[in-house]
Amino acid sequence: MESVDFMGRIVGVDYGQRRLGLAISDVGRRIASPAATLAASGNLQRDASRVLSWAVEQHAVLVVVGLPLNMDGTDSDQTRRTRAFADVLRASGSLPVELWDERLSSFQADVYLAEAGVRPSRRRRLRDALAAQVILQSYLDAHRPAANSRDSS
Repeated sequence: MESVDFMGRIVGVDYGQRRLGLAISDVGRRIASPAATLAASGNLQRDASRVLSWAVEQHAVLVVVGLPLNMDGTDSDQTRRTRAFADVLRASGSLPVELWDERLSSFQADVYLAEAGVRPSRRRRLRDALAAQVILQSYLDAHRPAANSRDSS
């Protein structure tokens, strides 16, 4: 799927069976910020509805869902659950949905939290939103027009 051409906020989602990490970009799509962590209900339709409602409240124009591929690029059970979640998001709302490789995003979030001196007891609450931020920032960096024009030179 191609990315949306017009400017606007993008929501990043780190989908998990227990928690949904959410991040949001600025309108200019340069910076992703961790935004929220929602408790997952275990129901794809209900979780997708909550994410879409939140995205609409943020005036988002696109939802990017992190795809947890195995390190060798193959699918795991969580990859299949995430694909199903993205399919429900697409079918449930008016916002386009893209999947984005999220390998090592949770690891990177843990590194950031450790470097920031966040106590281990607080890390779990912050990890999912920060992982969503890592996913979204990676997406934004890869889709930045200046980076694309440098690559073609």
